[in-house]
Amino acid sequence: MLKLEPRPQVSKAWTYASPVLALAITVLIGVALFALLGKDPVRGLQAFFWEPIKSGYALGELAMKATPLLLVALGLAVCFRSNVWNIGAEGQFVMGAIAAGGLALLADKNTGPWIVPAILVAGVLGGMLWAGIVAFLRDRFNANETLVSLMLVYVAILVLGYLVYGPWKDPMGYNFPQSKTFDRVTQIPKLIDGMRMNIGVVLALLGAGVLWVFLARTRAGFALQVSGLAPAAALYAGFSSRRALWTALLISGGAAGLAGALEVAGPMGQLTPYVPAGYGFAAIIVAFVGRLHPVGMIFSAILMSMFYIGGELAQSRLGLPKSLTGVFQGLLLFALLACDTLVNYRLRWQRAPRAAAAATVAKGGA
Repeated sequence: MLKLEPRPQVSKAWTYASPVLALAITVLIGVALFALLGKDPVRGLQAFFWEPIKSGYALGELAMKATPLLLVALGLAVCFRSNVWNIGAEGQFVMGAIAAGGLALLADKNTGPWIVPAILVAGVLGGMLWAGIVAFLRDRFNANETLVSLMLVYVAILVLGYLVYGPWKDPMGYNFPQSKTFDRVTQIPKLIDGMRMNIGVVLALLGAGVLWVFLARTRAGFALQVSGLAPAAALYAGFSSRRALWTALLISGGAAGLAGALEVAGPMGQLTPYVPAGYGFAAIIVAFVGRLHPVGMIFSAILMSMFYIGGELAQSRLGLPKSLTGVFQGLLLFALLACDTLVNYRLRWQRAPRAAAAATVAKGGA
């Protein structure tokens, strides 16, 4: 039978090449999938990998999709590096959107441009509050942060639904479950006229730089990573595991909340039940495909946003189901897990216990 055996030495080159190989495997499976569905594989691959980059406007849309994915992934990388498994970034994204949207609804014709940074801060605080609940329950009652953060996603979605179906519902919105459209003064400033790309792109790239400095050049970042890799060594060195827990979750929640604020005060322009778009879950894949490194996550966020845009184009142009986006995301994740397994382990053929025993008995009898 086949048995996984740890490799004596892991190849550093293959460690970084593994995501590229996983992408190639995903593309090959995608080609087979298009063929099975009776669609032209070339047109399918064009929708996913050429259409999102073929023009300046397309690149702007790609950057818009990549921005929330990158911001959420940067926060998750802090958690995962400190061995805190925050799976509920989607809920923190939604709560950041709610906090930012609530402030945006207060704006009127007399409101000044100061409202934009205030909206972004509100989003950060909303996400931090939701992540703080996870940190408190883990710190005070040793509750499993994976389950708590995940369950709070559904609570956040219910809170959003209550608001847009209830007190924040637009009375002039023809009974649709949505808030009123935010005033122009609350809109996130755009980088280029005629395109939807806004300053969120700059904030996400700055966030990647800040994260690199924090992890690689500060004592707090070093302490956080040691607490995740070797808790006993961190305790011996005097690093606080409680501080690492709270720091990781609050940074992660704040990043997700900022992404939510940029989304509702940017391209959406109002609160609707469709705020939870799955960015919080897709960002988990972004973080791991990017190897939890800021530069790697920039490229993986771009790749994941190509899947989002490609899925929408495949739905409208090829008549394929919308769920194809999730299929490609899942394929990429499983391919990466398989490649990482083979990078760290090798397959060995081992005789089954009964066959080995029978062979021994036969040899002894002879």
